[in-house]
Amino acid sequence: MSALQIVAVVVCLGVTAVAVALLVKTVNHFLATFRLGQPEDRGDDKGARTRTLLREFLGHTRMSRLPVVAIAHWFTMVSFGVLFFTLLNAFGQLFQPEFVLPLIGHFFPYEWITDFFAFAGFLSILVLMAIRQKNHPRSAAGEDGRRSRFFGSTWWQAYYVELTILGVTLCIGLLRALEWTLARKTGTGMDTALHFPLTGWIGNFFTGLSVSAVENLIVVIAAVKILISFAWMITIALQPTMGVAWHRFLAFFNIFFKRHADGRTSLGELQPIRVGGEVLDFENVDELDEDAALGVGKVEDFTWKGLLDFTTCTECGRCQSQCPAWNTDKPLSPKLLVMTLRDHAHAKSPWLLASEEVRAGGIESAEGFSDATKGAVATEQLVGETGYDIRHPLTAYNPHGPDAVIDEDVLWSCTTCGACVEQCPVDIEHVDAIVDMRRYKNLIESAFPAELNGLFKNLEKNSNPWGLAPRLRMDWAKDLPFEVKQVGQDVESLDEVDYLFWVGCAGAYEDRAKKTTRAVAELLDTAGVSFAVLGDGEACTGDSARRAGNEFLFQMLAQQNVETLNEVGATKIVVTCAHCFNTIKNEYPQLGGQYEVLHHTQLLNRLVREKRLTPVARPGDAVATGAASTGAKVTYHDPCYLGRHNQVYAPPRELLQILPGVEYAEMERSKEKSFCCGAGGARMWMEEKLGTRINTNRTEEALATGAERIAVGCPFCKVMLSDGLNAAIQDGKATDAVEVVDVAQMLLAAVRRGDGGGEPDEAETPEPQPDPEPAPVA
Repeated sequence: MSALQIVAVVVCLGVTAVAVALLVKTVNHFLATFRLGQPEDRGDDKGARTRTLLREFLGHTRMSRLPVVAIAHWFTMVSFGVLFFTLLNAFGQLFQPEFVLPLIGHFFPYEWITDFFAFAGFLSILVLMAIRQKNHPRSAAGEDGRRSRFFGSTWWQAYYVELTILGVTLCIGLLRALEWTLARKTGTGMDTALHFPLTGWIGNFFTGLSVSAVENLIVVIAAVKILISFAWMITIALQPTMGVAWHRFLAFFNIFFKRHADGRTSLGELQPIRVGGEVLDFENVDELDEDAALGVGKVEDFTWKGLLDFTTCTECGRCQSQCPAWNTDKPLSPKLLVMTLRDHAHAKSPWLLASEEVRAGGIESAEGFSDATKGAVATEQLVGETGYDIRHPLTAYNPHGPDAVIDEDVLWSCTTCGACVEQCPVDIEHVDAIVDMRRYKNLIESAFPAELNGLFKNLEKNSNPWGLAPRLRMDWAKDLPFEVKQVGQDVESLDEVDYLFWVGCAGAYEDRAKKTTRAVAELLDTAGVSFAVLGDGEACTGDSARRAGNEFLFQMLAQQNVETLNEVGATKIVVTCAHCFNTIKNEYPQLGGQYEVLHHTQLLNRLVREKRLTPVARPGDAVATGAASTGAKVTYHDPCYLGRHNQVYAPPRELLQILPGVEYAEMERSKEKSFCCGAGGARMWMEEKLGTRINTNRTEEALATGAERIAVGCPFCKVMLSDGLNAAIQDGKATDAVEVVDVAQMLLAAVRRGDGGGEPDEAETPEPQPDPEPAPVA
């Protein structure tokens, strides 16, 4: 071997040894850190989980929301694995420049694949680098460019990974070209398009060099390739929080262990509180240890899957770009939240993993710990007041303390809309983490926004958020031209009717929602569908209580409802509220309530298809009295808990698109990317004091379509968008001709013929209904 080869071999093998040793150490650190988390069983149905992993990995199904990025990332990702063999080949070339891997080295399909993915990887990383620059905060809207999805990401890490991939693919291309040149000069006969289909032409640039010069150049570039690769390995080993690199390995495990083995998005039902890995039995809650954590008050209270979630984050910012709180200038960014919890967990873990003897003296006197670890351990609260500046949202996140890791405004800004979870390409479960932290603040610290006091008191006393008397639950049915049957009064068993109609609190008490309830009842009666209601036997499903973190109150309400439903023999339930729909369908099974639950748009769409309801009246001919309403042009707002959480997108649209003479206009942010109305996550009952109003943002988008009717499928959405519309009318951005209506109201208008009709309801008043004290505006 030449002196050049000896130096290259010594340096490359030395760097490789260091890199492998550091990598093994970091992998052990990961495993130890994840074991600090609470136990959780995610190992069921390994076959389905494997299929989900392969589908998401090879199909890039979670990346497809951004098609160009998805294609470029797919080629970059696959090239990372396929081109690993070129790294092995490079080691051989340090010793013998003409070295090729045994068996496959001159196997032309392998050579074609290598050439193709070297070029594809090179071009793809250039595309991804260009996209990152195009979306750089310096050219984005908002304060300091906060509308960029990369705002707050760690830039040097992203640049380093991109340049590493660029350098490696360049080296592979050059090595392949030089191999062609060497074959040409030594007359091996391998210098053909069969063996070098895409790189042979580059070798022509080196034909003027001597054989020894070409061999030396191969050794140098092979060494450079090896050093780039293992310098990257050393860097990520020293940076366990470098998610933009580590997701290449951790994403496989995070996808495999996602909540649902069949690959469904981790939305819908919230997970129950677990203590020691077991679901908390609320009937025996008094037997809990005094130090048992209800929710998450320390980073080690998260499950091992939660800690894996945080470490897997790629900092791509897709969640941030879709978050309604972030897009209305609030401090919550799902990305920054996850990044902060990740950094805090890995900073704190060395102390948590230390021996009891080391920890006995306290962190202040301990030696051998970094300043980051000392800061993370000394931090008083996971969630609390940080004294952040609203103009600089990054100051609300402090992984190393000193006062709190995350500001409480971050936690309570969340609407639990699920846009973050829906967008995440590596299946991070942001909503579960946020609700778990809310549970601790609520159940252990009793620290929650003051407005929620009224909500909780009303739910405890009268089983509805407004605190109104249960006897008023049937007021919505007054003056209807048919009898609304009540279970226990008019029917003894639900076997006598087709459906139980779950009216819900809003549908019974809130004037705007009452119109939806009446419209659905009229349509069911017209279609000959028999139904009964529970009347004052209904209680709030507990959705807002649960998402506010008050799990005890949710359990009380839910158990009461499940007992009632099981007693009356409920099997098929139709609901008008997306939140009730999600809770009864997905969360009541946790308490023994198994029912077939339909949203009213699903049932009405079925009835139209079965010809039991026939929309015939055009807007100019329809009888738009009472609950009915129509217009010449309509747009539809997807309720988060109907759409993203339950994948019900088609039925409401099909109903609107079948209405005679009505033009349908889709908003830009729709379906999976729909923008929240701002009411979810118990935000309906809290004043919106930070940034701009979410409902105003969404209403303005709806008005931009030119629609006369903004159709919804949820009473919460109806309240929020109605308030947004009233604000737009006051500001001169809309006219009184525009209305927010439920899909059922428009269908009712179309089903009524010119000689039909019904008794009109009382005039709708724009003022909001009384809310829980201290009466925040919805």
